[in-house]
Amino acid sequence: MTLRTDGRGVSLPSLDSTFSDDEVTMVLTRCGLLVDRAETLARLYAHHRDWTVVEEKWIEERFDERSTRGSSKGIYRALSSRFKTAGSELPSIVQLPSVLDRCETVRDKAQVLYFYLLEDDPLVKYTVHRYVDRLQESGVDGLGFEQETIERLLSEFHYEDGSEFDYAESTTRRWGEGLRSVLRDIGGLDTQQTLQGQIPNLGTTPLLVASGYSWEVHGDDWLSQPTGWLYLFQSEQYWGSLAERVSDDPNWEASGIHGELRLQPVDDAYDWADPWEGEV
Repeated sequence: MTLRTDGRGVSLPSLDSTFSDDEVTMVLTRCGLLVDRAETLARLYAHHRDWTVVEEKWIEERFDERSTRGSSKGIYRALSSRFKTAGSELPSIVQLPSVLDRCETVRDKAQVLYFYLLEDDPLVKYTVHRYVDRLQESGVDGLGFEQETIERLLSEFHYEDGSEFDYAESTTRRWGEGLRSVLRDIGGLDTQQTLQGQIPNLGTTPLLVASGYSWEVHGDDWLSQPTGWLYLFQSEQYWGSLAERVSDDPNWEASGIHGELRLQPVDDAYDWADPWEGEV
């Protein structure tokens, strides 16, 4: 069986002129993925199931090790917003600690948490869409994350009312540094000095989350446009091997119609992740 594509590559929709001024923030200048702290916050919520209690615990017990209450609140607001925004396309926050427990490396955890950032931050999502298009057009050479390239893409962003993106140069520079930090965490950049991107290696758990996300967004035809794989910069040449790995997982089943491969979860996309129960 084969994957069905149109032979012209798959592009993501442009998100230009999609978001309002109120929706777009520069929170990425404050913090990137912060894998350890995000994991702690997810465990706190899974344990208490109450964001008010979680915020009190976070600030009073300084789980983020920040020196001031103000900076601790800032990190809490940024990370909790990502979790509060998440919909059914991703594992619920009470499942998330179980998902992270299944990850084999910190990079795997970062790749999972990256999806929550994308769903919460329109500017990151817009920029990733632009880079996915560059990947589809030019291959890995399109993944150049020089500050000048990032700023050019941001300069082409418009709000839904047609007005242009307009932030101070120092702010956009810090935002670019934040984006590169995220990319290093997920394996899209190799080192602190590297500016040329690469195709990240996907662990089993982030692959299942990326596939579940794609299935939740597109339904049965998700393999013709696996958005979750594209968000992790997996170009079309790798889709066959990724599909084979997913089909080997007991939580997914493969079928074929007229020789065309279809993959779908055996039950719900994230039934393999139990609600977490534990102490923080």
